[in-house]
Amino acid sequence: MRVLLSTYGSRGDVEPLVELAVQLCGLGAEVRMCAPPDEDFVELLARVGLPLIPVGRPMRTMVRPASRAEAGRRVAEFAAQYDAVAAAAEGCDVLLASGLAHFASRSVAEQLGIPYAYATCCPFLLPTPHQAPPAALLPGQAFPAGVTDNRALWELNAELFDSMHGEALNAHRESVGLPRVAGVREFILTDRPFLAADPLLAPWRETEELDVVHTGAWILPDDRPLPADLRAFLDAGVPPVFVGLGSTRQTTGDVARPAIEAVRALGHRVVVGRGWADLALIDERDDCFVVGEVNQQALFTEVAAVVHHGGAGTTTTAARAGVPQVVVPQGADQPYWAARVADLGIGAAHAATAPTAESLTAALRTAFDPATRARAAAAAATIRTDGAAVAAKLLLELAG
Repeated sequence: MRVLLSTYGSRGDVEPLVELAVQLCGLGAEVRMCAPPDEDFVELLARVGLPLIPVGRPMRTMVRPASRAEAGRRVAEFAAQYDAVAAAAEGCDVLLASGLAHFASRSVAEQLGIPYAYATCCPFLLPTPHQAPPAALLPGQAFPAGVTDNRALWELNAELFDSMHGEALNAHRESVGLPRVAGVREFILTDRPFLAADPLLAPWRETEELDVVHTGAWILPDDRPLPADLRAFLDAGVPPVFVGLGSTRQTTGDVARPAIEAVRALGHRVVVGRGWADLALIDERDDCFVVGEVNQQALFTEVAAVVHHGGAGTTTTAARAGVPQVVVPQGADQPYWAARVADLGIGAAHAATAPTAESLTAALRTAFDPATRARAAAAAATIRTDGAAVAAKLLLELAG
């Protein structure tokens, strides 16, 4: 059985598919994987012995489109990844896509006549009467004042997808001999998407709109030791607070300076994750340490709290570690995860505004509260780790 996994996005899109690839290989499948050619992702796949089939330009060079016209051009660029994905899919029995790979990948599967599945790590874009669509995900999106019915809001959301992405998507489909699609959002999600998210952190209630396959999160185990200099820093004092934005950029203003000032004000040391935002130390004091790419599964078990952007992977890793979180969302699905952390009482959600030392100090006080710590520790025991194994079996059943 040959499987193609195709994704275009940040590490939060790539790493779950690497774990799915591991599980598929364990079931005897031959796996190929398309992803952006970022060096981080090449190294990530190399850890499990898989080559990366490069698609598109490095994700680290991408910025969020600022207008509808720019969004349309971006969709045309994503759809143009069709040729590379089609070459990789030759001879495959099934194709699964995630992130922004759907614009090309579903058309490839359709052209080749093979089964197709789409996976998402967050339910925030899945239509349901139980929640409203994200209010400001698409450029220029604004819902009419006074409209509060979730079904009506999701209808408006679908219209926005069509108006912003339909022309570029259908122009490409016609260029490769495929019929136009009437509903872009439905084309993206399919009628049976995989939800690769933990049931506690991202609950899903069954609806008539979608037959969602809620597998649990796809978590790639990491057994790498922590670097010796980081190990020495951790052992030299009380547990520090980790501050990082992962593979995202700062959109709400500087995070490192106010975070370090807030952590220091509460008597803690700091580990700063450089990440794609290139966070750095603010002085040469010995109570702070900066790290690059590191085993967060190990690190988070040794810190007092995690201040982060609210990516699906980072939120899940912190929850598994049983450590309180402060989420400072920068965009996309991150406000969803911030709200879930706050609703579960396992941390605090910072507003999607520029953080200050005062605002982060208040959030950290919530995180350090003994009740928050107790809830975070209790939640850790419930996080599932079998999501990718479940998904691998279902995907091979789909192929068969």
